[in-house]
Amino acid sequence: MSAPTTAGPAAERGADGEPKARSASPGTLLVAAGAFMLTLAALLPLYVHERVALLPARAEFDIRMVDEGAWYLDTSTWSWREAEELMRVTRVDAAPHGSWSAWEVSVDTSVPDRMIDHWSRRVIVDRETGRAVNCCGEHVDGDRGVRQAGLVLFWPPGAEEGDHSLYDAEVRSAPSVRFQGEDEVAGVPVRRYTQRIEATQVPDSARPVPAELFREGAPGTVTATRWLEVDRTFWVEPVSGTVVNAHEVRSETLRPQNASGGVPLLYAELAMADQQVSVYAEQARVRSVLLRALDTWAPWTLGPLGALAVLTGLVRAWRAPRPEPGGEAGAPGEERAATP
Repeated sequence: MSAPTTAGPAAERGADGEPKARSASPGTLLVAAGAFMLTLAALLPLYVHERVALLPARAEFDIRMVDEGAWYLDTSTWSWREAEELMRVTRVDAAPHGSWSAWEVSVDTSVPDRMIDHWSRRVIVDRETGRAVNCCGEHVDGDRGVRQAGLVLFWPPGAEEGDHSLYDAEVRSAPSVRFQGEDEVAGVPVRRYTQRIEATQVPDSARPVPAELFREGAPGTVTATRWLEVDRTFWVEPVSGTVVNAHEVRSETLRPQNASGGVPLLYAELAMADQQVSVYAEQARVRSVLLRALDTWAPWTLGPLGALAVLTGLVRAWRAPRPEPGGEAGAPGEERAATP
C-alpha cells in the first residue's frame, strides 16, 4: 500500500512539478491600465509639453526676402539704380549654450552682381521665451557693448495677443510689435503684428562720401551717416510661435554730419518667397497640432478613459468570486487514501 499524498500542494504545480504562475485578474489589469493613462494625462501637459515647446537648441536655417523692383545707390558710380532683384538673406546657425541657445546671425543684402550690405550678430536666446539674454559674448557687428533685448525672431509658444518688443540690431533698440488682428496664411490661422521704426541713425555708420552727392559741384568728401526707416509686418502662428510670413518696407538714406539734406541709399519692399512661406506654414501647422495634442487633446482623452478603467477594474475585482474552502483541490492537509 502506497503512502498517503497531500492534495493541496500537488494541485498548485504543473505537470513538470514547477509551481504555476498566478495570472492577474481582468480587474487588476484594468486598474493598472487606468493608472497608467491617468499618469500620462498629468505628465503630458505638465512635463512633456513644456519641453517640446522649447525652441530648438541646435538649428540652421535662413529667411530670404526679395524685391524685384528695389532702388539702391551704386557706390561704385554713386548713381541711383533700379535692381532687377534685390535679396536680403538672414542666416541663423544656432548651437546649445547651457539651457539657452547661442545664435550666430548674418544678414546679407545683395543684387545679382554685387553685395550691397553685410553685418552679423551673436545673440543668446532663452529657449522658453524667445527673448535675448545678455551674456556670453553677444555682439552686433563686432560691437560688444550692446545689450540686446526683446524677441529675437520667434514668438513664445502660446503667447497672448498683446504687444511685444522685437530687437532690431541695426538701430540697437527693441521697438514694439503691435497686434493687429487674426489672419490666415497658406491655410494656417495666424496673428498679424506690425513694427514701425521711425527714421533713426544707424550707430557706427559714419563714412566718407563725395560731397557732390549733397551739393552739386562740391569738391572733396564729407562724412555721412546712414539713416534707417522701416515698416514691418509679421504673421505668427500663435500655438508654436513660428513666424510663417514677413513683409518689410525699408527706406535708407545718407545724411551729412553737421549739415542738412540727404540722398536716398536704398528703397525696397521686401517679401518672403511664396515657396518659403508654404514650407514655414506647414512646419508651424504640424508643430501646433503636436503641441495642442500634448497640452489639451491627449490629457482630456486619457484622463476620463483612465478614470473609467480604474473604476471598472475595481468593480470587477469586487464582484469576482472568492475561492471556497475545501474546494476541488481539497483543503491544505487533506489526505487522500492511496489505492491498495
